Amino acid sequence: MAETAEKYIIGIDVGTGSTKAVAMDSKGTIIANSQIYYSTNEPHPGYSEQDPEIIWKAFIDCIQKIISIVKYPPVSISLSSAMHGLLLVDKNNLPITPLMTWADTRSGKIAEKIRQLPEAETLYKSTGTPIHSMTPLCKIIWLKENQSDIFKAAFKFISIKEFIWFRLFHVYETDDSIASATGLFNIETFQWNDFSLKLCNINSAQLPELVSTDFIRKNLNKEIAESLNIPAETMFCIGASDGCLANIGSYAIEKGIAALTIGTSGAVRVANEKPIFNFGEMTFNYVLDKQTFICGGPVNNGGNIMDWLFETFLKNIDPKKEDFENFFKIVDTIPPGSKGLLFLPYLYGERAPVWDERSSGVFFGIKPFHTNASFLRAALEGICYSMNEVLQIVESSTEKIVQLNVGGGFIQSKTWMKILADITGKNLFVIETEDSSAIGAAILNMKALKMIKNYDSLQPKNNLIVQPDWNIHLLYQKYYTVFKNLYRSLKDLMHEDYEMGKIRSS
Repeated sequence: MAETAEKYIIGIDVGTGSTKAVAMDSKGTIIANSQIYYSTNEPHPGYSEQDPEIIWKAFIDCIQKIISIVKYPPVSISLSSAMHGLLLVDKNNLPITPLMTWADTRSGKIAEKIRQLPEAETLYKSTGTPIHSMTPLCKIIWLKENQSDIFKAAFKFISIKEFIWFRLFHVYETDDSIASATGLFNIETFQWNDFSLKLCNINSAQLPELVSTDFIRKNLNKEIAESLNIPAETMFCIGASDGCLANIGSYAIEKGIAALTIGTSGAVRVANEKPIFNFGEMTFNYVLDKQTFICGGPVNNGGNIMDWLFETFLKNIDPKKEDFENFFKIVDTIPPGSKGLLFLPYLYGERAPVWDERSSGVFFGIKPFHTNASFLRAALEGICYSMNEVLQIVESSTEKIVQLNVGGGFIQSKTWMKILADITGKNLFVIETEDSSAIGAAILNMKALKMIKNYDSLQPKNNLIVQPDWNIHLLYQKYYTVFKNLYRSLKDLMHEDYEMGKIRSS
């Protein structure tokens, strides 16, 4: 590397739909990016699985592409990854299961049983993690009860990040952030949680070693170093979870500012110096570092609803950029409120605030004058109502949120952002158009290397601000009141229909 070459960091986010990487220089400027998509398999209802080898290749290819663009190696590479994944490996360090993603709900009944235990609230508060089928806690118990041979053959219970880290360094280590989203980690002691391990019938030796989110390793596997065309001494920072890093990458670390993302799924998150517990709605409390928790709520239904709308209403399974542009032009022909048509977007079950794998989507208030376009707009509004409900729960537990720093695929649409601003009544700030989790990984790495002092040292530039229309906000508030009552009114019927669906599909 030439002496005059600008030092840079690669932040790489291993997500559910793709792996994304950014190259960031010491001033916080993005100088290159890459992204590689992959698919999820759903072989049975409730299953959500991925091939870890495909994700590993995407990880390597993303880094190779960045380095080919910049023309010289980075100072360090920092990792972000999706939470709640589970992968079992044997004594030969080979996968014996697919990667079970956060969206895998097959352990839903196990989660319900745990929520009824006398120790449930203590478990929630000690782990900071909602009791739900998304968690490795529930997934491991499901495997123990339903695939005992595989469960007994497991040498380690890991996530996709530990799978990649092992390939890089031949050691099983996980950061406190990813660990704090498993339901197996104690956020008070920063150790594996004894009661969780007892529920799973495993021991801490079957889990990775715990390290801080700023932990750095060198001495990369030589073959991989050669394939990446980087020195084996290149530093790798283990980083944190995508949710925690999205707060850094969207500069939502200060009080009164929340990060809101809508990608495949969605989430609302705030940074706080201590956990924010709410057992009823089960806000999450994930570790960023020992001084900072990222607290909030996730939803299952975000951009995946868009995929369903295209396939179901528009008969398009592979929409292009112009198709999305036409979609939002159609939505703009319908007035706010969709003339009374409401959509409860629980197509894929729901996490916050209901934590109900058996919930389902509902269109409510259908009249003869509603058209295809009405259903499309109502669906977007439904996603935003759902995000608003989580936002209000988080806000009620902390302090008034005056600004939403937004990210995810939905920021490509001014129409969608305007709907969200009008429903929430909040100013939306688009901080970066690149992936906020990958950016957050790079910033965390810079702080670990003392290239910057604080997470917010690199102030964002050229914020796009979307402001609410208060007249439309008042209209949406009336519809939102109805929206909030839909699930409560229909919950029992949803559960009955869910059980009937299992009979139909068997």
